Amino acid sequence: MTIAVAYKVAANPQDSRVGADGKIDWSRAKLGISEYDPAAIQVARELGNACGDEVVGVSVGTVAATAAREKKSVLARGVDRVVTLGDDETSEWSSVQVASALAALVQRIEGVELVVAGDASVDEGAQLMSALVGARLGWPTFLEVTHVEPCDAGWQITQNHDGGSRVIRTDGAAVVAVTPDATTPRAPGMKDILKAAKKPMEDVECSELDISRATVHVVSRGPAPVGGRKHRVFTGDDAAGQLVSALRDACVI
Repeated sequence: MTIAVAYKVAANPQDSRVGADGKIDWSRAKLGISEYDPAAIQVARELGNACGDEVVGVSVGTVAATAAREKKSVLARGVDRVVTLGDDETSEWSSVQVASALAALVQRIEGVELVVAGDASVDEGAQLMSALVGARLGWPTFLEVTHVEPCDAGWQITQNHDGGSRVIRTDGAAVVAVTPDATTPRAPGMKDILKAAKKPMEDVECSELDISRATVHVVSRGPAPVGGRKHRVFTGDDAAGQLVSALRDACVI
């Protein structure tokens, strides 16, 4: 059995700048593993250790995001090998296309019974990818997962639910999106970093995968609309009441 962990290498939004025209400048933003993914990698590694399974990292991104240095940083965290698709065109892909490619990478790996992913990505935070990958694979997907353990022919999954938690048992393969506090990620040591350079890294071309051809094109971008201010001033003994009435009329309260 094999456990796949889907990870994303993305630019850190804290390094970006917003111009006067509202456009985001990513030129100074450094690439790195999305801050939600170390927990997913650690969960996959702990499961792999418990079950004696191989842990394989899968990722889709630009050529820079799938470069050897970025792969080594993932391998140093305990992943046994990585399978990636690196193509600069992926920066314009829709979420459906990226999910199709991730699912196709998973299908190339023999014996995968669990896909682990982070709760979101540092650059978008849409929390869509795990569900889209699960849909493409035809596997059940579980979000906000705090714990996973093997159970008979499937998995026992604990997830946040309705202000509390619930435990689910599922037979067969599944996709789980783990919360950042599902475990404590281990920082790679020097030995881990040196071993990472010797681990297998497989690069896959777009032409080798069955990827959804649905496309989404961004035709324009612009700043958020700014409504005109009314500059109303409330005076007199009933100023507070006038303000409350105005806010209610504007559906603010």
